[in-house]
Amino acid sequence: MLKTFPKGGIHPPENKITSTKEIKRMTVPKVVNVPIAQHIGIPAEIVVDKKDKVEKGQVIAKSGGFVSSNIHAPVAGTVTKLDLVIDTSGYKKQCIVIRTDAKDPSNFEEVDFPLKTDIELEPAAILQQITDCGIVGLGGATFPSQVKLNVREGTKLDYLIINGVECEPYLTADHRLMLEKAQEIVVGIKILMKALNLKKAVIGIENNKKDAISLFKSIIKKEDGIQVAALQVKYPQGGEKQLVRAILGREVPKNGLPLDVGVIVHNVGTIFAIYEAIQYNKPLIERVVTVTGKKLENPSNFWVKIGTPIKDLIAEVGGLPEGTRKLVNGGPMMGKAIKNTDVPVTKGTSGILVISEEEASRGKAENCIRCGECVYVCPMGLEPHLLMNLSEKGFYEKASQEDIMTCIECGSCSYVCPSHRPLLDYIRFGKNIVKKLETTKN
Repeated sequence: MLKTFPKGGIHPPENKITSTKEIKRMTVPKVVNVPIAQHIGIPAEIVVDKKDKVEKGQVIAKSGGFVSSNIHAPVAGTVTKLDLVIDTSGYKKQCIVIRTDAKDPSNFEEVDFPLKTDIELEPAAILQQITDCGIVGLGGATFPSQVKLNVREGTKLDYLIINGVECEPYLTADHRLMLEKAQEIVVGIKILMKALNLKKAVIGIENNKKDAISLFKSIIKKEDGIQVAALQVKYPQGGEKQLVRAILGREVPKNGLPLDVGVIVHNVGTIFAIYEAIQYNKPLIERVVTVTGKKLENPSNFWVKIGTPIKDLIAEVGGLPEGTRKLVNGGPMMGKAIKNTDVPVTKGTSGILVISEEEASRGKAENCIRCGECVYVCPMGLEPHLLMNLSEKGFYEKASQEDIMTCIECGSCSYVCPSHRPLLDYIRFGKNIVKKLETTKN
């Protein structure tokens, strides 16, 4: 029987309509809006000014602290302004606006690097290169990778887990990357195993991606210490705590990290970015983005420059279909609605989902009927109905005591609620308030 996590979980329709679409390269945008806060932690500090000419891959904002990340120019061009631009959060954030130099050949010559298997850098140099190249977690959390890999001496660490689950409906960016760059990903795994002095790594992939499972199994036959774990299809298996439990049977503490049980988890996209950073000194200036929706003319996966306006991606797939109600950054379960199509792609943009009127419509919220469905499906063992009520009524201290901060915001509770209650909306709101209150106390 295939492994999975034991607590909660749901099976929403997969709608992986782009899983057979090879990754295409997006047209280079005329203008990029590059936010300086594309990661968890302190925003980067701008090191360029208006009218400056920048080269492709040049650092334009330096890491602002320990938990921060460098930002690089995704194109060669001229800085036209330093401006506040609405990003995927819906708020105006500081951006570096660059006009692409249409005459610079580096903007249009995309090098397809040959596979490079020899790992020449030593562990300390690997970690420094990851820092310099601005690599962050590409699974959604955008945690600076060098921080996650900065393991204190004496910490017990015995496993690297590679997250190839991609359990979010509609999204197929990771699946396609695994099929098209599997050998590079395996080298990326070996790079991290060397950097962390690890002997064991496991690639976790759900069983709806049998082609990726077979491909990796064939590649790792001659590799010592790397395994593939085929997992039962269940949402939200891509959550770090759920994945560690499914693969190794280890329970990450309530407010802890996988490192507390001897594990580091990295997404396949992050592993590939690390491979390119170490083997070819390439900073994180582009990523794979799924642009999808049932009514789109040509839903596809693209290599997209960071800072590309989302309207460019929409145009590439045939434009917005009639009856479009919502644009979502991410997938339907954990994604967030986008305010307008000028919003730029960031390091954390895994997908753009176009939702029609009928799909986006919510049922009218009714009173809770105490059915317990939200409790049953919660992968963290919480009581979502209670957390919503506490947040709605302003009992934030009590919400904190009921572990609201351990919610991973997977949306399973809202998905199954027969009364259409906006459980996740209120829980997210409550978490924000609790976080602010705890910061004030400290």
